[in-house]
Amino acid sequence: MEIASERFLTGQQPLLKEALSLFKEVVFEPRLEGGSFAKAIVEQEKRALSQRIAAIYDDKMRYANVRITEEMFKGEAFALPAYGRVSDLDTLDEQAIYQAYERMVTEDRFDLYIIGAYDENELTGYIEELFTYKRHPKAEGQAAAKSPVQITENLVTEKQKVKQGKLHIGFRTHTTFGDEDYEAMQVANGIFGGFPSSKLFRNVREKESLAYYAASRLESHKGVLMVMAGIEFNKFERAVAIIKEQAEAMKAGEFDEETIEQTKAMLINQMLEAIDTPRGFVELSYHEMVAGTTYPIGERIEALKKVTKMDIVNAAKKWELDTIYFLKGESE
Repeated sequence: MEIASERFLTGQQPLLKEALSLFKEVVFEPRLEGGSFAKAIVEQEKRALSQRIAAIYDDKMRYANVRITEEMFKGEAFALPAYGRVSDLDTLDEQAIYQAYERMVTEDRFDLYIIGAYDENELTGYIEELFTYKRHPKAEGQAAAKSPVQITENLVTEKQKVKQGKLHIGFRTHTTFGDEDYEAMQVANGIFGGFPSSKLFRNVREKESLAYYAASRLESHKGVLMVMAGIEFNKFERAVAIIKEQAEAMKAGEFDEETIEQTKAMLINQMLEAIDTPRGFVELSYHEMVAGTTYPIGERIEALKKVTKMDIVNAAKKWELDTIYFLKGESE
C-alpha cells in the first residue's frame, strides 16, 4: 500500500493510521459467507489462477525453468511451481482455502514493513492498537533444504511442438545469501552469464552463434546457478560443451581484472537501483530476514568491492553440474 506523506497534506486526518486500519482489515477481516470465503469469489480466483498456470506452458522459457526445478528438487517443497498445479485446484473449495488462510494468519511469520517519514512512537502506538489478532507462530525452520553431498549429472529431454530448443542447466553453488562468499559468488555469476558482457553471451551466443540468448542467474537462498539458452535443436551437444567449457574457465581464473571491476560496478549499480524504491528496499530487507542475517547495504557494497580474483575462483570451484534439461521439437 502506498499513501501520501501527511507532512505534505493540508488536512489534519491521520492518514497513516487510516491506511494501517484498512491494511489490517484486508488481511485479517476478509469477506466471509457462512464461516468461509465467498464461493463465487473463490471460483473466480481459481479460474484466474488456472489461466496463469496455463500461460506458463505457452511461455517456453518459463516452462523449461519450472521443469528443470521439478527435476532437480524431486521430493522437496522447492520443486513445487510457485503458482501451484492445475490438478490441485479441483480439490480446493472455499472451506479448505479459508482453513489454510486461518493457519497462515495464526501460525506463519508476519513481517510488517513501513518506509517513509513518520513519528516512530506514534506509529508503534497505531500498530499496537490495530494489530491485536491472536497469533501463535510456529517455530521457524530453514528457508530451503541444503544440497545433497553427492551430486550426479542428470539429463532430461522433453519433446513438444516448439520452433526453438530451450536448454536449461542447473548447477549447485553450495553458497547462499548469508554465506561469507556470497558476494564472490555474485561476481562469479556476473562474469559467467549475468550480464551482456559475460562469457556465456560472448562465447555461446556471439562467437559460436549457438544460441538466440544465453545467460545465467543465481537463486540466492537455495544455492543454485541456472543457465538458460535458446538454441537450434541440432546444436544441443555443442552448446552444452561450450557452457561446460566456460564454467571450467571460471574455475581456472580465465578472466582479467578489468572484467572483475566492470562486473562489480554493474552489481553495485543494481543494488543501488533496488533500494531506490520502497519495494526494492523491502525485498532486500526480507532477503536478510529469510537468511537470518543483518547486512546493511553499505556493508554489502564494501564487501563486493573487496572481492578478489582468488575469491571468485574459489566460489566458482564450488559449482557442481546437477541437471541438464532440453526442450526440443516433436520430430527431433
